[in-house]
Amino acid sequence: MVTAPVPNHADAAATPVVIDIRLRQGSFSLALHETIEARTVALFGPSGSGKTTTLAAVAGLRRPDDGVIRMGDRVLFDHARRIDVPPHDRRVGYVPQDLALFPHLDVRGNVMYGAREDRRPDGDDTGSLVTHASILELLEIDMLLDRPVDSLSGGERQRVALARALMTAPDLLLLDEPLAALDASLRGRILPYLERVRDELGTPMLYVSHSAEEVRRVAERVIVLDQGRTLRAGVPADVLPTVRADAAPLECSGGFTTGC
Repeated sequence: MVTAPVPNHADAAATPVVIDIRLRQGSFSLALHETIEARTVALFGPSGSGKTTTLAAVAGLRRPDDGVIRMGDRVLFDHARRIDVPPHDRRVGYVPQDLALFPHLDVRGNVMYGAREDRRPDGDDTGSLVTHASILELLEIDMLLDRPVDSLSGGERQRVALARALMTAPDLLLLDEPLAALDASLRGRILPYLERVRDELGTPMLYVSHSAEEVRRVAERVIVLDQGRTLRAGVPADVLPTVRADAAPLECSGGFTTGC
């Protein structure tokens, strides 16, 4: 399949995302007060720190007890005004940890499920379109379309799940530890695809990871969470440590410790 190259939109301004929410579940409480203006932001922290809960709230899969979620001028959730936009109307793409591919559909059926029309990238006024064909080619799955999903490798499944989310033309892409289930070799092969989505499609991403290496490669900004609170936020190079190959726990500025 031959298509025109996808233009680079890495420098396009990102739509600000406001996440100002409180949520309690049993003994755990999440209180997040963030305005996200970078195009690619990582949520980093140990298990149980609130990373997945935050994504679920933005996606509309978990309702906060109080607060506001806003993307630019669009209000997705406002407790005081009783606004709670349904998940399918939020224009948010979500890739969960388990990928949630449909086993009864082939790759084509999975990636085209919920697909919207070809679109112009966010913030782009050049007339170029992000087409279905360009997404398939970018992620190198155009030759896999007739394959059943149970015949795919782990890396291929990951790329199919990512393509399916992008086909919905989201204003924001949520990735919940997309590489956690892959071995080191596969992670190294999938990371460049995430970088290409960031640089060539211009789709804003909120990215959950335990890996400092992933965060430094993919994210412009990182928010470190611990016990449902922001411990520190900033540029990954300033917030996260330099990871050595033999490193055991990682410690970032401010005293937060986790494994990679």
